[in-house]
Amino acid sequence: MKKKLTIAAVVVGMAVTGATGVYAGSNLQQIKAALNYGIGIEVNGQAYTAKDANGKTMAPITYNGTTYLPVRAIGEALNTPIAYDAAASKVKIGSAGASSSSSSTSSVPPSTASSSSNVQRPQHIPADFPIPADAKVFDVIESSKDGVKSVVFSYLTKQSLDQLGNSYKQYFVSKGATKQSEEIRSDAFTIIDSGSTFSVTATGQPGTGDRQGYNEVNIIWQGQ
Repeated sequence: MKKKLTIAAVVVGMAVTGATGVYAGSNLQQIKAALNYGIGIEVNGQAYTAKDANGKTMAPITYNGTTYLPVRAIGEALNTPIAYDAAASKVKIGSAGASSSSSSTSSVPPSTASSSSNVQRPQHIPADFPIPADAKVFDVIESSKDGVKSVVFSYLTKQSLDQLGNSYKQYFVSKGATKQSEEIRSDAFTIIDSGSTFSVTATGQPGTGDRQGYNEVNIIWQGQ
């Protein structure tokens, strides 16, 4: 049976205390959610157990059909700095003050581009990493630590999913992928590859909502 709990707020693994029914701030809302012990986490093909600062195992939270993961633990797994600015009540993802560590989002489907020069590529992705010429890149998170670069981003494209999947498969092989888990279909693809100098997860599926008519691709890349 799932353990029920009442959440005033979840703030990057930091404790928020107070009497029942009393919340410090007008932006907090009481909700009912569930600790979902039935969901496992994989990072670049490897099983991962999220833990808090005290080493206690943390379970994903399910609320209104959406699953939430602890941002600090996931950031550490992806080698991405996570910080909480108490004064500004803000969670910071990536290196503070660095443009390459900024996060940007877009939910508007892109217009078709005719040249790759129109693509806003993440800075830490390899220069030859395949991104379609019509891609609209969004939700970019980048960081670099001890010579290892990490990039998480998504993009929308009109290019077919099987073509994209096979393109990534060939590219990762050319980069020296030695551990490969790949499933490529006309309606979706999932690729989890790694080599001596990189690890990558690439998934693709049809866009939904205002992204219908486009395919959405999500990339997690870590490498030297």
